[in-house]
Amino acid sequence: MSNERRKSVNKIFGHIRQICAIWQQEVTSMLKDEGMLLILLLIPLAYPVLYSWVYNNEVVHEVPVVIVDKSHSSQSRKFIQMYDASPSVKVCCYANNLKEAQDIVGHQKAYGVLYFPEDFAKRINRMEQATVGVYCDMSLMLAYKNVYQTATTVQGLMGAEIQTKLLGNHTTREDEVATQPLNVEEVPIFNTTGGYGNFILPGVLILILQQTLLLGMGLFIGTTREENGRIIPRNPLYSNSLKVIGGRWMAYILLYTVLATYILLVIPKMFSFVSIIYWKDFLLFILPFLMSCIFFGMTTMSIIRRREDVFLIVVFTSVPLLFIAGVSWPASSIPEFWRWLSYLFPSTFGIKGFIAMNSMGARIEDISPEITALWVQTAVYFLTTVAIYHREMKK
Repeated sequence: MSNERRKSVNKIFGHIRQICAIWQQEVTSMLKDEGMLLILLLIPLAYPVLYSWVYNNEVVHEVPVVIVDKSHSSQSRKFIQMYDASPSVKVCCYANNLKEAQDIVGHQKAYGVLYFPEDFAKRINRMEQATVGVYCDMSLMLAYKNVYQTATTVQGLMGAEIQTKLLGNHTTREDEVATQPLNVEEVPIFNTTGGYGNFILPGVLILILQQTLLLGMGLFIGTTREENGRIIPRNPLYSNSLKVIGGRWMAYILLYTVLATYILLVIPKMFSFVSIIYWKDFLLFILPFLMSCIFFGMTTMSIIRRREDVFLIVVFTSVPLLFIAGVSWPASSIPEFWRWLSYLFPSTFGIKGFIAMNSMGARIEDISPEITALWVQTAVYFLTTVAIYHREMKK
């Protein structure tokens, strides 16, 4: 090997050793900071477990409902009996009037009211249309769904019974065709349990990864600025902005690759949530997502002046980011301004891509638009990070 080539190789290894030294220094600083350990280790390890445990039941059962029965007839009692037999609701008590029932709902002892008017049985016996009043507490949508849908189901069953008695058919098949000429078969796909956990958890797990990473980076950058007056320590080791970026990138990518595997692959299996992702596709997805998050954090967290500021920024943006990502609200219904704004955040494409792979069995080629967007974000935020760090080195 010629001397020039040997010098080039030694120079390259010298750069690598300096980057590794910066990485080691960054990790050491993190380990000495109790706040960093809490944000980067304890919260990512514990919070997904807590969130998954809360929603592990998937669906809401036995929603308490108040009954106001002014009819006191066999028909109203039969309706109540069928209603109470459903696993979705339970009759918790009876009230004498709607005002009393409203007070019970107001004290959160029930989430709905069934009201049977005095002429309920009389109208049925006269072959007239009878009504059942269903009053729901709309503050909890899952409870409202159970209260209303169960009442609708019971109404359909009782209506079919009354109709078959009037028709006077001779066979059960004739009764079925007469009362239900069109048979609609509901087949849930992807979220086969119909549970809230399988619906919301994949998006929340991705957001946990991004937000804890931003919290940790902001906390670290805020501390560094308080001590040095800039986001890069005044240390001869930190003499080159690209090497500083490389060292910090190594510190976060190695830690969060492990955490991402735990949060996105282990947690769903622990709580028996839907998880049909292929591990090879997972690796090809998680790399651009974490890289975009890291460089996005290096760019945006450079504005942090004090350690406390990062909590206000990250906590404030967590819920809006979940909404504008299109997981809890249809993307087609999001105003155009907010939809374009969502493209600035890695979580938007990360949530869409991970849900497609985890819940729908999509392969990496099926989410190529999301992967491409994450790589574009990585490139753009890397360039902005270089510009910011280069400017900081001159201070």
